Amino acid sequence: MTRSYKIALIKGDGIGPEIIEEAVKVLDAVSYAEGFELKYDEYLLGGAAIDATDDPAPKETLEGVKQADAVLFGAIGGEKWDNLPREKRPETGLLKLRKEMEVFANIRPVTVYNELVNASTLKPSVVQGVDLIVVRELIGGIYFGQPRGNDGNKAFNTMVYSKPEIERIARVAFDIAMKRSKRVCSVDKANVLDVSQLWRDTVEEIAKEYPEVTLTHMYVDNAAMQLIRDPKQFDVILTGNIFGDILSDEASMLSGSIGLLPSASIGEKFGLYEPIHGSAPDIAGQGIANPIATIASAAMMLRYALNEEVAAGRIEQAIKQTLSEGYRTQDLSSYDAKEVCSTSEIGSIIANYAASK
Repeated sequence: MTRSYKIALIKGDGIGPEIIEEAVKVLDAVSYAEGFELKYDEYLLGGAAIDATDDPAPKETLEGVKQADAVLFGAIGGEKWDNLPREKRPETGLLKLRKEMEVFANIRPVTVYNELVNASTLKPSVVQGVDLIVVRELIGGIYFGQPRGNDGNKAFNTMVYSKPEIERIARVAFDIAMKRSKRVCSVDKANVLDVSQLWRDTVEEIAKEYPEVTLTHMYVDNAAMQLIRDPKQFDVILTGNIFGDILSDEASMLSGSIGLLPSASIGEKFGLYEPIHGSAPDIAGQGIANPIATIASAAMMLRYALNEEVAAGRIEQAIKQTLSEGYRTQDLSSYDAKEVCSTSEIGSIIANYAASK
């Protein structure tokens, strides 16, 4: 009997529909080659959902994603919706989706492709060989802490973490490290924040369950500097929501293009897979968006949600082959480009390589 999976697609806004279309193209090619079936259901989120339903996270979407084996997500937002009340904005819809799905762990791999080592603003000697993963706690911390408020004269937010929240995200990081170089660097601000001291103490306790993994600690300000000074020192970076938000975007630029990097947001039951970049409405519809981050996110979906490791590897190898042969989207056209391709063309090249034995 053919293996079959249900995938919820959320295309979103801006370039979202274009990049999701290319990811589906690649998924269809590799699933056919590997003998399994993917069935897709589309749902609205963000600006598209606001325009259609006046709600950035419609009930149909929040319920529908829970019926799927995984969710593949494009990007949301744009100036069109920036002046809406906060509860109506696209980003609020995404936070609500993450919370509803209980996807507490955001996994962001950062790999510098040898063919694009000159695309980084850092020296090639600094970034060549970089291969790290940021594991960010996603549904706790200051973004969700209560109380919070703004009376027009004074505003406040609360950073809160419970021990169980820290334990579960720490185990994700240590489990990933066990499959890599067995090194975890936990990033906090324990010298000034009580919540970070609890974070550090709890991570130390979890580390005892993983005696093969080397654990180090680093203050977030130093970590931000070290990512630029010597990024190759890191294997798995474990950190909280706000620190992870900042550090993962910083780390993304080691590769030279935010259009290359995928992410996975996972929980006990559900997984949300998306590129780390935004909706880029200024280039939407022009056929110049780079879909590689979304295609790589689809590979992460195959690996983490569906346990289709071979198919995931085929996609990742296809991306490397495409880049090594000089195919580039416009954002990478200055770096050893043999041919500058449209969004659709680069998707088709990757799909063809992924499908071939």
